[in-house]
Amino acid sequence: MEFLYEYGLFFAKTITFVIAIAVILMLIVGAAVKPKAKKGEIQIDDISEQLVDLKESFLQNTLGKKEFKAHQKQLKSQSKKADKDEPKPRLYVIDFVGSMDAHEVESLREEITAIISIANPSKDKVLIRLESGGGVVHGYGLAASQLQRIKNAGIPLSVAIDKVAASGGYMMACVADEILAAPFAIVGSIGVIAQIPNFNKILKKNDVEFEQITAGEFKRTLTLFGENTDKAREKFREEIEQTHDLFKTFVSTQRPSLDINLVATGEHWFATQAIDKGLVDVIKTSDDALLEQQHERQIYKIKYKIKKGLSDKLALGLSSGVNKVGINLLSKFKSLNP
Repeated sequence: MEFLYEYGLFFAKTITFVIAIAVILMLIVGAAVKPKAKKGEIQIDDISEQLVDLKESFLQNTLGKKEFKAHQKQLKSQSKKADKDEPKPRLYVIDFVGSMDAHEVESLREEITAIISIANPSKDKVLIRLESGGGVVHGYGLAASQLQRIKNAGIPLSVAIDKVAASGGYMMACVADEILAAPFAIVGSIGVIAQIPNFNKILKKNDVEFEQITAGEFKRTLTLFGENTDKAREKFREEIEQTHDLFKTFVSTQRPSLDINLVATGEHWFATQAIDKGLVDVIKTSDDALLEQQHERQIYKIKYKIKKGLSDKLALGLSSGVNKVGINLLSKFKSLNP
């Protein structure tokens, strides 16, 4: 048993060494090759078809053979009739799950461009399934501007909030013609926050000097390592208030019926509370919204997917290999040791 344990340990070290060499070689090759911009493609999923398949699968397992055959016959008849009818108007669905830096807007802009290029404003609609607790002002400002492009193109826009659309997330949501929200979804938080640690006292205690040279009185206000002044704090607070005013103006412009001073306190609410304040329009999940539209519209989910390059695939494969080796060795060691 001891021999097997030592052999396994030696094998693990060898594999780790080989993998480390492979990673170094990949990094060298990657540094030598001039990086190219990653290209992506629009991926379209037929949600209508998925809903039909789900229903058929359920009926096949719950109806008797005769009932199911009769149902299939009726379905074929309806399908032939539908082929003769004019094409249904479309509902385009986009999922946006935003992070703190709102980097997902890079995909969102591609998805919206694709929809605008093919949608019929007089017939088609767009539904954004939105989930975000907010983040950087400039990132979510751009994300909201992307949604505004849909409205500028004359295409009706709805936003569905199943979990949370707060702060920058609500900045995006308020652009919509209609906001749907699940009962316990969190919305609001129309406010601005900025916080920064200061290590000046620690530096002074350890006799470390910090130099910062700027041109312009307020090029830098609060700082991480320098000594902050009351004047700098006041200027920083002034900038935060200005940003908040911009946020309030944007929301009130999009939803003029809101009592903006009542809701722009930085507080958040559950949707069942928010609807009384005018922050949302309908209490409904995105699932129900899709089910209601399935007979009237052809529903497509639009997603911009970035193609993985060779280096990305190698890194993913290498990472997967390391995990598998580690798990296998760990399971062997556990079986060898009492």
